[in-house]
Amino acid sequence: MFSCQLCENETCYWSNLCPSCRKVKHYMSCFSRDRVVEVLDQVLARSEQKQDMKIELEIRKEIAKKENELIKKKKSKSLVAKVIE
Repeated sequence: MFSCQLCENETCYWSNLCPSCRKVKHYMSCFSRDRVVEVLDQVLARSEQKQDMKIELEIRKEIAKKENELIKKKKSKSLVAKVIE
C-alpha cells in the first residue's frame, strides 16, 4: 500500500495519485500549472490587504468588547456607591 504522492492522506493501490489529486493534475494539464496555482491563490488564500483588514476588524471587535466591559464595571461601581450612600 502506498500513500498519494501529493496529499499523502489517501492510500493508492494502482496509481501514484488519489482521485482528487488526479483531478488537480488534470486541471493543470488542461490549463497550466501557473493558472491553476493563480486560481487557487485568488480563491483560497487571502491577499495581504485582506489579511490586514481582517486583523483591523478583529482588533476593533476586541476594543469594543473591552470598552463594553469597562462601561459595565463603571455602572456596577456607581450602583454600589449609591447603595452605600
